[in-house]
Amino acid sequence: MMRGVRKLRRPLLFAAGWILTALGVVGLILPLMPGTIFLILAAWCFSQSSPRFEAWLIGHPRLGPQVRRWRETGSIARRVKYIACGSMLLSFGILTRTAAPPIALWVSGACLLAAGVYVASRPER
Repeated sequence: MMRGVRKLRRPLLFAAGWILTALGVVGLILPLMPGTIFLILAAWCFSQSSPRFEAWLIGHPRLGPQVRRWRETGSIARRVKYIACGSMLLSFGILTRTAAPPIALWVSGACLLAAGVYVASRPER
């Protein structure tokens, strides 16, 4: 069974890399969806599955700078921090307007709060 999982690891990471790249591009277009995190994750997937596409993503003039900055310094631009934290707050606000059970609100709120604290604590460029 483990041999089968190992065989599928590279193709699955490669596919995940492209899905995450697509989500990252959508996130760069849509104001409330953070694209950078998807591009960072895509670069990691490609680093594990296809060095060629990792190099393409890192070297891309529009997509690469944010990923390179993250890899080099772990920093997030202040504007991006505001957008990310604002998006998380808005998402939670929308969730509170639904019929979600209280446990979903608590778990989502805790996860979004943890993510927001992490984003806010990163250095700025």
